[in-house]
Amino acid sequence: MSEAPDTSQELSEVLEDLRRHLLWQEEDGGRFLQVDARLAAELRGAGLARLRAQAAKPAPSVAAQPAPAAQPPPAERPMPPRAPPPEPERPLAARAPEPPPARREAPASRLIEAPAQPRPLVGPLPGVVEGERPTLDEIRRELGDCRRCKLCDGRKNIVFGSGNPRAELVFVGEGPGADEDAQGVPFVGAAGQLLTKMIEAMGYRRDDVYICNVVKCRPPNNRNPEPDEVAACEPFLRAQLQAVRPKAIVALGKFAAQTLLRDSTPITRMRGTWREYEGIKLMPTFHPAYLLRQPAEKKKAWEDLQQVMKFFGKQPGQRG
Repeated sequence: MSEAPDTSQELSEVLEDLRRHLLWQEEDGGRFLQVDARLAAELRGAGLARLRAQAAKPAPSVAAQPAPAAQPPPAERPMPPRAPPPEPERPLAARAPEPPPARREAPASRLIEAPAQPRPLVGPLPGVVEGERPTLDEIRRELGDCRRCKLCDGRKNIVFGSGNPRAELVFVGEGPGADEDAQGVPFVGAAGQLLTKMIEAMGYRRDDVYICNVVKCRPPNNRNPEPDEVAACEPFLRAQLQAVRPKAIVALGKFAAQTLLRDSTPITRMRGTWREYEGIKLMPTFHPAYLLRQPAEKKKAWEDLQQVMKFFGKQPGQRG
């Protein structure tokens, strides 16, 4: 409980302040004293009345304080919506990185499948020790009784290759036919007989050159080799070429040319122009089987072979 104010003491203090004020104004003299004296009397009368009223009023107590008015229950008193407090600014290090913008997918009408790219030359070659020149015998032993693709199911013999293991000229065909599958030797059927004549017209004997195919087993019904079959056999073809190390290669037909060059250009456009395979000159030309079906194209094939002869400095029919 608070104490009542001492009214007599406060009145004395007011009168004392008033007296000092009057004395200060008296020093200045004149009309200021008269005006201030009248104002002081009015102030004194008002101050005494206010002090008497305060003295007569009882001091408030805690017990006598009126109880606060009853407030309606929270459910009945509407509350204004309160805005959520602003999120405190976090240091840059604590901020989570913003997710990258969503990738916009191209419309279905513009999704065009990219053309197939050539397979890279990767992995070790079978039967080849790095830094050493392999032999054809080592590669053939590595090939073994090959079961690396489905062509093994219908073959009679693996047709590996034949000829001079150190030949300066190699002929690469597509795959063995029925006669080759039966004998296990490349190019012994009708197409092989034509190839033998072509080789001799160039001034070579068949034993002077090396002959092999992209795939070593006959495709059923002499169909074209399929990509998985080419992929299974190609490492052995590359190993054979690394073992022989010829100065030039004649690729017979599109499968041989496209496999070695990794170029899908049609053979009709590719033939007759020197290309290169791992530093070796390569001449694409028509396959002998195609020439049997299209005899008029033999002239173009002969023109291609003449460029190979010129490369070796040979004349038609010249041996040695």
